[in-house]
Amino acid sequence: MPAPDPRGDVGRWANVSYRVRQPDQPDSTPRRKKRWFYKCCSCCSRQADGGDWGPAPGEVPGARRREPVIREGMLVVSGIDLMGSRSSKNRRNHHTDEYEYDNLIIRRGQPFDMKLQFRQDYEPENHRVCLEFVTGSNPQVSKGTHILVPVGSSLPGLGWSAEVTDMGTNTMCLRVSTSPSALIGKYQFSVKTRSKAGEYQAPFDPRYEIYILFNPWCSEDSVHLPQKDLLEEYVLNESGRIYYGTESQIGERTWNYAQFDHGVLDACLYMLDRRGMPHASRGDPVMVSRVVSAMVNSLDDNGVLVGNWTGDYSRGTNPSAWVGSRDILLKYHKTGYPVLYGQCWVFAGVVTTVLRCLGIATRTVTNYNSAHDTDVSLTMDIYFDENMKPIENLNADSVWNFHVWNDCWMKRPDLPAGFDGWQVVDATPQESSSGIFCCGPCSVEAIKNGLVYLKYDASFCFAEVNSDKVYWQRQSDGTFKIVYVEEKAIGHLISTKAVGSHERQDITDLYKHPEGSEAERNAVETAAKYGTKAHIYKNKEWGDDISVSVETGRGLHGPRHLLAGHLEEPERYASQRLPQPFCGRHVLHGRDRQQLQAGTEGGPGACRWSPSRSHGGLLPGIQAPLGGPGRHEAQHLGKSV
Repeated sequence: MPAPDPRGDVGRWANVSYRVRQPDQPDSTPRRKKRWFYKCCSCCSRQADGGDWGPAPGEVPGARRREPVIREGMLVVSGIDLMGSRSSKNRRNHHTDEYEYDNLIIRRGQPFDMKLQFRQDYEPENHRVCLEFVTGSNPQVSKGTHILVPVGSSLPGLGWSAEVTDMGTNTMCLRVSTSPSALIGKYQFSVKTRSKAGEYQAPFDPRYEIYILFNPWCSEDSVHLPQKDLLEEYVLNESGRIYYGTESQIGERTWNYAQFDHGVLDACLYMLDRRGMPHASRGDPVMVSRVVSAMVNSLDDNGVLVGNWTGDYSRGTNPSAWVGSRDILLKYHKTGYPVLYGQCWVFAGVVTTVLRCLGIATRTVTNYNSAHDTDVSLTMDIYFDENMKPIENLNADSVWNFHVWNDCWMKRPDLPAGFDGWQVVDATPQESSSGIFCCGPCSVEAIKNGLVYLKYDASFCFAEVNSDKVYWQRQSDGTFKIVYVEEKAIGHLISTKAVGSHERQDITDLYKHPEGSEAERNAVETAAKYGTKAHIYKNKEWGDDISVSVETGRGLHGPRHLLAGHLEEPERYASQRLPQPFCGRHVLHGRDRQQLQAGTEGGPGACRWSPSRSHGGLLPGIQAPLGGPGRHEAQHLGKSV
């Protein structure tokens, strides 16, 4: 029998008698600090600096520190076999055998087997056995963080159960089922027994920690994905392709997601802890994915990655040097500090790793000519003065030559019917959402139909793929008037890796109706009603249907580029030499203007309006967008841009 814990002598546990300790009697074992009392009253239990608050010598960190009291006749658990090795049937059945862990890793809503051994014979008429699962720092039954499962019965309405599959004289084989809505995370596991002699509880031991994950193979789980080939690709595949460049010159790179590597699962759970996500919310994939989108960037909460678009990476790693997520996540978990540096494809690659690791089907998606709406207008607004020169301080919206985000698969019980399936999650810090730099999850179906009032961040996501570019000119009275609209400039060749191959799959049709179709125009106008410039599509006062073409000198991607569009007052600009900024710089914004201007040859005389009558639709928009990088990512991903 081990020596009693000194803390028990001062009433740490109930039913323990108080005894006066003789001051001249030396301790047989090192005296442990009263950490429990420090939590209650720190001022009354101040310790000298440098005090040892760690486990006593020989004590296993994380284990229950007090040996249970054993009385004669108690049913004592002498062994627990969770059958959690990588080669075990449990791990294979739960599709978790690839995780480089020796602990039991299971998916919720699916049964698993275990074996218990007792010191004496088990008597069904005299003995009761109960399984205990706890997670979080303050486990409570009411919050689902403390689960007690009686053997031989189930918990009504909760989905947990434990059935006896085989009995020996002193052994018991069990089949345990977890709830399809169980909280994901790391659980401590123990066994309680009851007999006439009293209750016994086996100590918690880190060897018996159980990881519970989302289960896309379970039809009752809210992340259920029925197609086997999609599960193989979006949950189990450890590598993939990420696309970049421009729509006319698409580049690709291989990314190692490494979601099963040792340490990655703990790093993913550490992210949720670091954010302070309540354990009671960790069964909801909507909330989990939203927290992940916030934690993968470093803004607000010292998350995983620091974004850097300056071109100076001397203090960290060039974003283009990363080839996978593993090193990023393990470094963050080890140090607790954000990793330097990332850009959109790095953020997206890490999100894919984290969500696949936790059990949510996820893919990496690239959008070409991706808009960044800064004022919730649902349009890309470009402002000019009376002389058609850009007004720099008003042109905050921008168009990226490409942008990368994620799709993840889940049900949306928080939305009306019809919006389950793929949801956009974007970890690149662009605009804040409810005061936090995160984006999503947002239903792709809602984006397609312009239903921007649905949660979360649908207006921003819609603008990225289907907003119009609207050109405004300042009038003599100081007001602005629309002179030019491009309807087809945003959201091209939305791409992801194809299932089961290394080919690129175009999924633009999932995000938007055919460009220029009535359904697509209805979606744009529906979305605009909820923007800050809802009046734009009410009047449509854009004048006659006049086709305008702009021809520039040699540019970044070839000798000449043709820009076709519509102008309200063609006679005003006919046969005029327009200022160079309008000929080139109006297509790109912010930092990109200087790049484009520097790369375009030809003076102001190289740009002319050539008005001609058109018989097409009201606003057919840009037919051949002006070349040139629309965002800083381009310069870091090879020579193709």
